[in-house]
Amino acid sequence: MKWSNIKELLMHILFFLTACVSIFAVVLICVFLFANGIPAIGKIGVFKFLLGTKWKPGNDIYGILPMILGSLYVTPGAIIIGVPIGLLTAVFLAKFCPKGLYKILKPATELMAGVPSVVYGFFGLVVLVPLVQNIFGVAGNTMLTASVLLGIMILPTIVGVSESAIRAVPDSYYEGSLALGASHERSVFFATLPAARSGILAGVVLGIGRAIGETMAVVMVGNKPRMPQGLLDGVRTMTANIVMEMGYATDLHREALIATAVVLFVFILMINVTFSLLRRKDMA
Repeated sequence: MKWSNIKELLMHILFFLTACVSIFAVVLICVFLFANGIPAIGKIGVFKFLLGTKWKPGNDIYGILPMILGSLYVTPGAIIIGVPIGLLTAVFLAKFCPKGLYKILKPATELMAGVPSVVYGFFGLVVLVPLVQNIFGVAGNTMLTASVLLGIMILPTIVGVSESAIRAVPDSYYEGSLALGASHERSVFFATLPAARSGILAGVVLGIGRAIGETMAVVMVGNKPRMPQGLLDGVRTMTANIVMEMGYATDLHREALIATAVVLFVFILMINVTFSLLRRKDMA
């Protein structure tokens, strides 16, 4: 066997092993979560756990409906704020931005992705919380504040993936639209963007995943374990609930927090499956 063939075989084995390690890590996480979380749900009761409105570990009362609703309310708010801004920013960077300005804006958006969550949390605590308090005359730790902050945090993900998707569209779409008499703006928005919808949807889904899984920033700008009453009321998400109490939780309390992680994992899984079905339908 030639040395080149041996090297190729070794690389194939290496790639296969790394893929197996990745899959094995996911399997281990799933086994740990479900092995420790499902029994806790059984002890508490499925309906009491998922539909209960009170979380009182001292009294062995574990209802996570307020946290589920908190996650479900905060995430759409972040999407409403982050997706339009992120998508339009990606369109500007890909099709409208001058080269000199692009050299400044592109690294700036990439830098946002590297900012730690706790720094975003400090920004929300120092800037957004007082701003909401002054405008609406309520305590600044609200669902609105958390939504705005998460909307800012998901911007780099949406911008980066959407811009790459737009640039990946063949120029023939844009040029064909121009040849038919459309303007530059119409060609971009009605020829290029529809062709890039799968990639844009991927960026949105990744942004949703980060919004649901974000912890520290939400803890710092809004953290009240009760049923959310509106945009100007406090909220606690499932991730925030886990990180706040896992450090001192024991016995059933700890198992209930792991069960909360199971519910969160199922939510993320449902989002990914939905995205896969939409993408498959789009490509069909």
